[in-house]
Amino acid sequence: MTGRQHRVFLSLWLAATICACNATRLPAAHLAMGFRVGEVTQSSAIVWTRVTASPERNWNGISEPQKREDRVDRFVPSTTAIADRQGACPGAAGQVRLIYAPATAADADKPAAANTRTTDWAAVSAASDFTHQFAVARLKPNTVYSLEVQARDSADSDVSARHSGSFRTPADKEQWQDVSFGVVTGQAYWDLDDRDGFHIYPAMQKLNLQFLVPTGDTVYYDSESPRARTVELARFHWHRMYSLPRLVEFHRRVPGYWEKDDHDTWCDDCWPTKNVPWMNPFTFAEGLSIFREQAPMGEKTYRTVRWGRGLQVWLVEGRDFRSPNDMPDGPDKTIWGKEQLDWLKKSILASDADFRILVSPTPIVGPDRSSKADNHSNAAFAFEGNHFRRWTREQELDNFYICCGDRHWQYMSIDPETRLHEFSCGPASDEHAGGTPGQDADVQPFHRVRGGFLSVAISLRDGKPNAAFRHHDVHGKVVHEFVAPSGR
Repeated sequence: MTGRQHRVFLSLWLAATICACNATRLPAAHLAMGFRVGEVTQSSAIVWTRVTASPERNWNGISEPQKREDRVDRFVPSTTAIADRQGACPGAAGQVRLIYAPATAADADKPAAANTRTTDWAAVSAASDFTHQFAVARLKPNTVYSLEVQARDSADSDVSARHSGSFRTPADKEQWQDVSFGVVTGQAYWDLDDRDGFHIYPAMQKLNLQFLVPTGDTVYYDSESPRARTVELARFHWHRMYSLPRLVEFHRRVPGYWEKDDHDTWCDDCWPTKNVPWMNPFTFAEGLSIFREQAPMGEKTYRTVRWGRGLQVWLVEGRDFRSPNDMPDGPDKTIWGKEQLDWLKKSILASDADFRILVSPTPIVGPDRSSKADNHSNAAFAFEGNHFRRWTREQELDNFYICCGDRHWQYMSIDPETRLHEFSCGPASDEHAGGTPGQDADVQPFHRVRGGFLSVAISLRDGKPNAAFRHHDVHGKVVHEFVAPSGR
């Protein structure tokens, strides 16, 4: 073989090898985190998804030897790549689209072909952590919708991943609708009670909830290794939580209204102007941005939603407008801010729902530990807390209740002065329970230092509306129930 013939042979061999590799190349676009539906109204919803480089999370990666790290001001970047960490779920460039329609009567995940809608393909990139949020409009009230998210590498590629599920929209306020929803908090990854995710998720799945309210502390940036001192590490906390199979499966059929608290905003007891050197260079503002990126959110983080004639729910924001916790208490000190508080009171009074329920990231009645200073039941924010509780009494809100997160124990409290009822959902696992000041028998008919969740069911009994507040253990067993008749 001459030199020229040899060079031609090598060129042909190389070209054939490249073609063969391309023909067998595995697709890069996967959906290891599935999707999450949020902010469902009578006519709209937001569908969040993320393109991943693999069909599953990294199950066998590197993990720190202990849950907490020392608080060190000087930041030294880790030598461990995020992709090599246990729970990592690296993203990938690609395209996604959404197919949705009213479901068939026989199968909630199967769309009625005649009414199917398909979005345009949307490209995802590293700038948004390979996430995309579809804003879905023109939905019908009280209707089950099936949906499928599809992913592909590029416009020249076939669909390489699909994830399907369903959700129900709320009924109009003039129509009765039985509704049940769940309330959770304290999803500490290091306190998982099962490899595939928390026990509470399959337990809640059995209840056929219409929606879930994660009240905050969905992840723990500051108090669980690795500490989120960069945007990339903060995103990693969301990846390792929401790539857990039990969470992926649950949110196939249960939408949510996400609230944030301190640990999934930035750090413990934080407010916008707080100086925390041991979190640098990651900032409070970056924490706000990542929450919106990783959770399906609307324009405002405080909002209200109506579910038929029987229920209206308020979701409040406790970090964006907060005064410093250590500021002297008084009329100018606030958790909610004037605009939100005015909106809250005005919209509550305007509601004609049989039950009005405020879901708060932090307690309003309590009681809490005297050492804490970050919620309305503490002395630190007593002025605003007393003002709001007394306002509910002055307005005779006999069908108004509070559900809260943040605390690592379950309780039902009745404020002695105003008779305002508050239900704390408790942490996501027994391992994360603790820290209680103890039961105050004059305030709390129920108090339990264990994990679990809270469910609320609005239904008709003998033709009359009632609301059942139920505390569950981590496996779903009811450990406490309070049934409230409508005062209307």
